[in-house]
Amino acid sequence: MSPRKLPQLICATLIGAASASALQAQAADDSSSPTLIDALQNGKAGVTLRYRLENVDQANLADDANGSTLKSRLTWDSGSYRGFSAGLEMDDVSAIGNDAYNSTVNGNTRYPVVADPEGTEVNRAFLKYSAGDYTATAGRQRINLGDQRFVGGVGWRQNEQTYDGYRFQYGDSESLSVDYSYVYNVNRIFGEDSARGDLRGDIQLFNLRYPLARGHEVSLFLLDLDLANAVDASSRTLGLDYQGDFGPLQAHLRYAQQSDSGDSTLNYSAPYYQLEVAGALGPVNARLGHEVLGSDNGVGFATPLATLHKFQGFADQFLATPGAGVQDSYLGASAGLGGGQLGVTYHQFSAAEGSADWGSEWDLSYGRKLTDNLTGLLKFASYSADQHSVDTDKVWLQLTASF
Repeated sequence: MSPRKLPQLICATLIGAASASALQAQAADDSSSPTLIDALQNGKAGVTLRYRLENVDQANLADDANGSTLKSRLTWDSGSYRGFSAGLEMDDVSAIGNDAYNSTVNGNTRYPVVADPEGTEVNRAFLKYSAGDYTATAGRQRINLGDQRFVGGVGWRQNEQTYDGYRFQYGDSESLSVDYSYVYNVNRIFGEDSARGDLRGDIQLFNLRYPLARGHEVSLFLLDLDLANAVDASSRTLGLDYQGDFGPLQAHLRYAQQSDSGDSTLNYSAPYYQLEVAGALGPVNARLGHEVLGSDNGVGFATPLATLHKFQGFADQFLATPGAGVQDSYLGASAGLGGGQLGVTYHQFSAAEGSADWGSEWDLSYGRKLTDNLTGLLKFASYSADQHSVDTDKVWLQLTASF
């Protein structure tokens, strides 16, 4: 079946589910069943305010960036009516004070990039149907697969990445689970005013997870990106993910293979590997890992839908994989301190093909809950360039209030 016919199939599925639900409701005692008014009255509304000051000192630009921004978010989620529920979320991102930073759309190219453009938009608007272990969601929504290494919401940026499409989920954490999404548009962090604000096309995301035993699970994933407005970013990725608990140590192994797809003019087949071991050393939680985004024919393994800030350093120097690929050997530790959490990580980067040394990076973070509704976060990243990019230091101060 053509992916373009999936919306009709999904609509038929939702209509069929609604009809079955209605028949069941007629057979039940209406006095004990929630009404549509109940679902609306039992909805939950929320407000989140997130202020961030981001300073970027980049060696090849004379002026530092100082991105002072506020994200204001209004969220409403309905109660359930015969298995159906709905959600709506609006976001506004505003610059506080002078916008002395390159937001990617404000034209301030004399400054380093802080990719938090101003704008107001619908972040989520969806209809969901749930029955037992089955859930179907249609509309604009979050899709975060696993640890978001390949598909995520880029929640670190003020303008979140969300997905327009249809998602089907079946199963639970104790048994086989299947997660399939058909996406026709990705609303990226650059906003509606940017030429890079959307990724359109036929995007299929499939993830199958199975618990092998208590504390051990394996996932198989297939990601097919057939993009209309970024054809050379079209790719097909097939991968396997294993996570295991061995008492004092936890292991994470991942392998994937990526090739060109759709109308891409590229011709490549690049591998991906990751091995990470984590464990507690007294009050300190430590992790040691090695991740490789391989290369073939001068094309690096790409992850255009990932929450990239979580990986390969806070300084975001590898948002686009170099043609020779990248190897990231890292060592991190975290511990409680003063009622909060302190973290430190060191990265050593090199090419996956050839002998080039890309550079190294130190990352520090400290987060603490200040009140029941307010949390604070301080982060620092220092990238020391060798044969990739330039020396870059970044500092973030963030306050988040949720009501």
